[in-house]
Amino acid sequence: MDKIIYTTNISNLTYGRGYVYSLQYHIVWCTKYRKKVLLDGIDNEIKDYLNDLAKEYSFSIMAMEVMPDHIHILVDCKPQFFPSDMIKILKGNTARWLFMKHPELKKQLWG
Repeated sequence: MDKIIYTTNISNLTYGRGYVYSLQYHIVWCTKYRKKVLLDGIDNEIKDYLNDLAKEYSFSIMAMEVMPDHIHILVDCKPQFFPSDMIKILKGNTARWLFMKHPELKKQLWG
């Protein structure tokens, strides 16, 4: 019988006091009514803002793609972070910042 041996890449692991972890979440969220409003440079602004937000809350964004009507993020975080809290931070802060910076988007989304 063949034995299956699982190996891990040590560079992807994070070490804490008494534990080792690698938690990654793929988070996807879309705009209101899936309207295509993340265009014309707004997508690059959102990427910069999300990277700053990740540094502030001490988690890292492994991969990110901003499409015209939705956002994909692969996040690596500590075990103390609840996924629901992280999603609330990402979505809530981004939406608030986006509407303050681009108030015309509210008219496109809500008429």
